[in-house]
Amino acid sequence: MAKTRIPLSAAEEEQRNLQEKLELSTAEIGLTVRTTNCLEERGIFTVRDLLNTTRVELLSISNFGEKTLEEVYRSLEAIGFYRPNTEVKPR
Repeated sequence: MAKTRIPLSAAEEEQRNLQEKLELSTAEIGLTVRTTNCLEERGIFTVRDLLNTTRVELLSISNFGEKTLEEVYRSLEAIGFYRPNTEVKPR
């Protein structure tokens, strides 16, 4: 029986999965409504937007503190994005 679908290589499949994760909305990754609303007010709608926002920028959002930041990190880790082990601190 002939297959009509061309199989994707493991690398192509991984890339496709990564793209799908980056396009997830902040609401789709398990954040609370309050956290999602805070992010959306700042124009952060997708995982890609979130990953392109620094810790300092997130903490500058009104009503967004360390506990909310921890919620964001946990939700990102649940879908495979991990925070760096060390933060670079300016001298």
